[in-house]
Amino acid sequence: MSEQLAPSRDGLSGDDVAAIDRLHHAYADLCAELARVIVGQSEAIEQLAICFFARRHALLVGVPGLAKTLLVSKFSETLSLSFSRVQFTPDLMPMDITGTDILQDTPEGRREFHFVRGPVFANVVLADEINRAPPKTQAALLEAMQEGNVTVLGKEFALPSPFMVLATQNPVEQEGTYPLPEAQLDRFMSLIELGYPSEAEEIKIAQLTTGAAQPVLDSLLSVDEILAHQEVVRRVPVPDHLYEFAAKLVRQTRPDGGTAPDWLVPLVAWGAGPRAVQSLILGAKSRAALYGSYMVRMEDIIAVAPSVLSHRLVLTFAAQSERVSAREIVARLL
Repeated sequence: MSEQLAPSRDGLSGDDVAAIDRLHHAYADLCAELARVIVGQSEAIEQLAICFFARRHALLVGVPGLAKTLLVSKFSETLSLSFSRVQFTPDLMPMDITGTDILQDTPEGRREFHFVRGPVFANVVLADEINRAPPKTQAALLEAMQEGNVTVLGKEFALPSPFMVLATQNPVEQEGTYPLPEAQLDRFMSLIELGYPSEAEEIKIAQLTTGAAQPVLDSLLSVDEILAHQEVVRRVPVPDHLYEFAAKLVRQTRPDGGTAPDWLVPLVAWGAGPRAVQSLILGAKSRAALYGSYMVRMEDIIAVAPSVLSHRLVLTFAAQSERVSAREIVARLL
């Protein structure tokens, strides 16, 4: 964790201040607990926690073998949450995710339909390689993310709370896949990139995973405590000038709005929408609370901006040919 500025308590009650202090200590314990099985990836853990306590969903991108599934499953384990993993394949149907009605015999001798819940009925759902499933199946998951419930044969079934979807997209073997459309990517708050470990970390990974069984992690928070933390995150105050900064930053990504700098216009075909401003503010609130601050600071918005904005920018052919990434564009804007 980075060194923090002196916190301000403006706009918060005494109970909220105490709640933020508890969340700050719980986040430190969470990072320490995950470090027992996850080597490195501290930035990914931070972004994952920010999304979770902001009640938002995230995309995980990284080559195979970077412990994406292990990270998500252990994150759920430390928070006492139910976890399910769905391996997306070209033949996966929407009912394989949401569940379906099956005909069963009752003790009275009648035959009735009984709803069998699918894997989406978990607190944390890992949609592994979501770009391998056809659009109809992707849409079923995205609808559940947006609505917080699923509809099967005209009946609505509420999803558990808290609820988070983490979708992975494999950056290799893109042939025959169905990448998420840019409009659907906007429904994810953040794009969390997992990079290769350092040499020292890679040696430690080999030592940890080729020996005795991995440790069972302690459960740090109850569901009620998690819901209370998610509520207090929403109450973290934001100074007016940071609302203005977030809005101006997003507006500068739009090449056709007259607000973008000249250098950006030939690189970006489509900029971020209003949902990006909401995600910047929510992400900054969550990060501030996790770090024990009682007010959002500029450094919180700057820290979450690359993961919030990079997947919302549609780059031009000129940018792709020059190998300019969306993260580089966001960094230059900042």
